Amino acid sequence: MLIPTIIMGTFAVVLVFIGYAKGQGQHISGIKTGISMIGGILPLLIFALVVAGMIQVLIPRELLSKWLGADSGFRGILIGTVAGGFAPGGPYISLPIVAGLLRSGAGVGTMVAFLTSWSLWGITRLPMEVGILGWRFTLVRIACTFFFPPIAGLIAQGIFRNLKF
Repeated sequence: MLIPTIIMGTFAVVLVFIGYAKGQGQHISGIKTGISMIGGILPLLIFALVVAGMIQVLIPRELLSKWLGADSGFRGILIGTVAGGFAPGGPYISLPIVAGLLRSGAGVGTMVAFLTSWSLWGITRLPMEVGILGWRFTLVRIACTFFFPPIAGLIAQGIFRNLKF
């Protein structure tokens, strides 16, 4: 986490400096906007990290390994696919949960299927998609992406079978 933090910090400092150099107060506006975004995101991030931590300590490693581990095979990938499709919220929720599951023994293929399904299917986003784009487009999109999550999980499982997190 240190290197991404340093990179993001460098970007932030450079952009604030550019805003300051323009002399029109953009650096202050940008910092204020960023701080106001923290108020909305921070509580969600804290709760997601608590959930990820609780998953690591409450779910027995053997049980998790049986159902979601590398040895769970296609069954684990299907579970990850379905769970990812139904997972609520954005990356502030899903990514910490996946990180917690990986640390607890979930397989790479299962978690790749989870994240792929979460990003492609997003069942919780369907009502908005249907409302904005219509049923026809939504059904075409789902049909075109339906098989990708399990395929991505199988590919990841095949390539990274022995990778531990």
